[in-house]
Amino acid sequence: MKHTPTIRAELDRYLKQEGLSLTQFGHIAGMNRGIVSAIVTGNKSMSINQLDLITEAMGLPEGYFYDLFIENYIIDTPPNMRRIEPFLFRCAELDKLGTIRQVVGTIMDNLLYSPKLFEIAETLLAQGRHNAALLLYEGVAEAEKYQHSERLAICQYRIFTIQVGDDQSRNLSAATIFEAFVERLDEINQLDALKDLANVYRSLRKWDKVDETAKKMKQKAKAQYSLKHQQKNRECDETNKQLSRPLFVYISYADLLCASVCEARGDYDQALQYTYAYANLDWVKETDEDTQYWIGLFEHWAKANVIVNKLLSGDINVLQDYVEYIDASVDTTQEDRVIQLLNIMIAANRYKLDVNNIIKRFEKDIASLSQELASGDMYTQQVVPDYFAWCGYELAYYYLNQGIYSDGFNQLFCAMVKAHILNNETYFINCMGLFVRFKVHAVPETKTEFYNFIEKVWEKNVEKSGHANRCE
Repeated sequence: MKHTPTIRAELDRYLKQEGLSLTQFGHIAGMNRGIVSAIVTGNKSMSINQLDLITEAMGLPEGYFYDLFIENYIIDTPPNMRRIEPFLFRCAELDKLGTIRQVVGTIMDNLLYSPKLFEIAETLLAQGRHNAALLLYEGVAEAEKYQHSERLAICQYRIFTIQVGDDQSRNLSAATIFEAFVERLDEINQLDALKDLANVYRSLRKWDKVDETAKKMKQKAKAQYSLKHQQKNRECDETNKQLSRPLFVYISYADLLCASVCEARGDYDQALQYTYAYANLDWVKETDEDTQYWIGLFEHWAKANVIVNKLLSGDINVLQDYVEYIDASVDTTQEDRVIQLLNIMIAANRYKLDVNNIIKRFEKDIASLSQELASGDMYTQQVVPDYFAWCGYELAYYYLNQGIYSDGFNQLFCAMVKAHILNNETYFINCMGLFVRFKVHAVPETKTEFYNFIEKVWEKNVEKSGHANRCE
């Protein structure tokens, strides 16, 4: 049988090798002689803080003995959360994800550890240590997969929000898995879950799913809003504090999502009806500052989207109204400006409009298309990057058809890169098709840049698929 080394034995060997007494080593490590002696003789277990002090005193890298710590003090002894908890937090600090995974795999055969592990995961998430938290949530979810508990549903929600990122194919998988757990959440928590789920489906252009999810969110939000104003008690107010937005927002945001579905399907008349619905918020009973902020946002969005729907339906006479609205808007975010530009470019390409003078107003915004977006909520993380890639493509299409080839190819390359990052095959293929259509007008350097990028994408796909990178 293989003998497992111990930290105690390693320390004892080091002391003999260096000729250090327990007192001398204690001074170096900042520990008293009695503790060092108890550790060396095996009469005392070791805390993670003491292990770090010993490791540093021996001149070894941080976390050097962590695998042995698991062997000596977690696997070989009954799991003790008072020892395991600080160890997990320290591993998270050092980004030792493999070690965290090993601990979780060791202790999660016993469901009694689920509540504490979940609590640790929540703390790590609040600290922004998402990768470490993800491993704990996954461990709890796997252990409780047959329990049908609310904690399992919350774990799946957390896993979903952590996993959603740049890769749209991965996002679809995460959304599909999580969707089955939404109904197990608390009725209030379901609202934010449905909002996040709808925004991911929106970024994926899964319009049937957006429509279904938005209508479900509206139904649940209306029921909760009615209940809130029937009860008007402290318990109800405390419950609603769990939400990231005022309760009425989920009702109106559902109408906004349904409007986006209709717009994507080309049903602009129905999109206008949904837009008028979220523009009219006379029914909202609250009057606090946060409520007024959100009412102002919906009025702002509705005013713009009424014009946009008319414009995209072919009423080009409203283009000037839209431009004037944009110019008059204050406190407009960079994301809003890009979306406004996108609407103009879609109309310009669809109806063969000359918008060169309008584009000049968006020079700074066009430059931002190649920049990374700041992190934010699910809309900012998922829907906005999709719009940025789309806007780049529409600009490229316009420029190339206008004979403005240098700007056209620059925007097309940026759009291709974003489409690749998003793993959006539709956008990527559209960009390639547009390049092939106009490549005769590209200078040699531009062609080389495009071909090199396409080859890199191909090589990465070959590597992922496992196919041999060779020609027969």
